[in-house]
Amino acid sequence: QVQLVESGGGLVQPGGSLRLSCAASRSLFSIRMGWYRQAPGKERELVAHIIPGGITNYVDSVKGRFTISRDVAKNTVYLQMNSLKPEDTAVYYCKGTWYSNDYWGQGTQVTVSS
Repeated sequence: QVQLVESGGGLVQPGGSLRLSCAASRSLFSIRMGWYRQAPGKERELVAHIIPGGITNYVDSVKGRFTISRDVAKNTVYLQMNSLKPEDTAVYYCKGTWYSNDYWGQGTQVTVSS
């Protein structure tokens, strides 16, 4: 089992920044971690992921603006979001894949609006 607890969402103006955190109950050395988001009326989509070896990948719409990183000592993954746009508004979820099982956090709301 892997428990994931997210934090850091909120309301921000266009062009602003937020940092999301996802604390895991197990070592990140064995878990593939990802950030997903779901906007109203849309399907959940992968935003970024980081594998145990540290390689990262991003959806095209956030490349150059978002950065996924991890602190293995704290078992925590971050999503730094810069130059936020209204279309980034969504509930953001953290997902961990451990031995082919997926575990989800509870989600955190990000709203980009003036």
